[in-house]
Amino acid sequence: MPEADALAYWLGDDQETFVAEKNGEIVGTYYIRANQAGGGKHICNCSYMTSAAATGRGAARAMCQHFLDYAQQRGYRGMQFNIVVSTNTRAVALWKSFGFEITGCLPQAFHHPRYGYVDALVMFRPLNRFEA
Repeated sequence: MPEADALAYWLGDDQETFVAEKNGEIVGTYYIRANQAGGGKHICNCSYMTSAAATGRGAARAMCQHFLDYAQQRGYRGMQFNIVVSTNTRAVALWKSFGFEITGCLPQAFHHPRYGYVDALVMFRPLNRFEA
């Protein structure tokens, strides 16, 4: 994806974007937005990126904790990852450690640059108790 397209996507008007810094360097970023409009707007969606140098150093964990607190403050009732690449076992394990569950599998929905077509997982976590 060209840089201009990536920036437009990541910094879209329909979302809030955050960065994680360590020692003055950006080590990761995520955005949060409503997963759907209308009747589905109480469920949010996030996408994450961490720098290769930050892998395994807690950046994604810190961003997830920030996100969970922030999303609840914003009134979201649940969070859905629409695509978690199945070969990204670190991310799957991290999201599970925060209480996310795999709710679906999209066969070969992601074209991985190294592994070719791989499954994508849908993961969900309630953010507060659902009311009747």
